[in-house]
Amino acid sequence: MKGNFNALIDSDQLVLIDFSAEWCGPCKMLAPILKDVKAELGDSVKIVKIDVDKNQPLASKYQVRGVPTMLLFKKGQQLWRQSGVLQKSEIVQVVKSYM
Repeated sequence: MKGNFNALIDSDQLVLIDFSAEWCGPCKMLAPILKDVKAELGDSVKIVKIDVDKNQPLASKYQVRGVPTMLLFKKGQQLWRQSGVLQKSEIVQVVKSYM
């Protein structure tokens, strides 16, 4: 996953990483919200869900202590980070601010 992850976040495209877990209630609430964000923003953002239990080295590299945690990347740079569930409008506003 690590090599793929670096290639993914090095993109010129905005990449929103959703660190989540199967057992996490708020993560389940965030999933349909992120689907709506993708529907609104289309190809201007790539949204990737990463299971912290299956990708622990990656989660610890980015110091993900709680799930869900969202990180926004462009060209390998972390632009934004947020733990917890946000509304669609809030996430869209953040992503648009970096377009």
